[in-house]
Amino acid sequence: MKLQLSTWPEVEEYLAHSRAIVIPIGSTEQHGPTGMIGTDALCPEIVADGMAEKTRILIGPSLSIGMAQHHLAFPGSISLKPSTLVRVIGDVVESLSSQGFTHFFFLNGHGGNIASVQAAFSELWAASSFRAQASTVRLRLHNWFQGERVVRLSRQLFGDGEGSHATPSEISLVLSAYPEAARDVVLDPEQASTGPIRDAADFRRLHPDGRMGARSGLATADHGRRLREAAVADALDALEKFVSG
Repeated sequence: MKLQLSTWPEVEEYLAHSRAIVIPIGSTEQHGPTGMIGTDALCPEIVADGMAEKTRILIGPSLSIGMAQHHLAFPGSISLKPSTLVRVIGDVVESLSSQGFTHFFFLNGHGGNIASVQAAFSELWAASSFRAQASTVRLRLHNWFQGERVVRLSRQLFGDGEGSHATPSEISLVLSAYPEAARDVVLDPEQASTGPIRDAADFRRLHPDGRMGARSGLATADHGRRLREAAVADALDALEKFVSG
């Protein structure tokens, strides 16, 4: 069930039996010569759709622009400042909590969002603490790419070719839903260099084609379908524990 495709009476009826919502959060940033710029937002959307196929859960609109300042030297990348992302998350949670939602499961597709999402959670809880009020809000961050099944399968499929950006796992997951998006590009070198992430100019200088440590050419739609199954199972386990706990 998608919030964007629902009417308000349908959401009100949903709230009669569940107070949980899944919110995909990602980024709009370059993913090398073969990965789509929307990869980090598309991946959690694909996983969320799989979750909705297996259980009745409300899927919120994707927060598709994240904290990606280090990619801004590549055309097409868009970033929020960390402080902006913290405020966006806060406003989303406060909007929905005012209507009765209590459990917010942020399904994340971008490592650069993690610190800002956790900071947003801290700000929300601090607001209750300073008012000396018990918070009814429960917040959970789940990074699909760090799920137990996904990590195990990625190692099996790609070994040390997984890397850390424009990974074959994330590109494969997107190809499972958008096979027509496959790019026939020769990557040189096959496995990109590794190194620290700092500002945008430094990233472009150290990683000129946008990849970090990844053999992106290993990505296939077939691998993506297996990764989707693993990611959905990981996310459903995490959601069940979150809601029941």
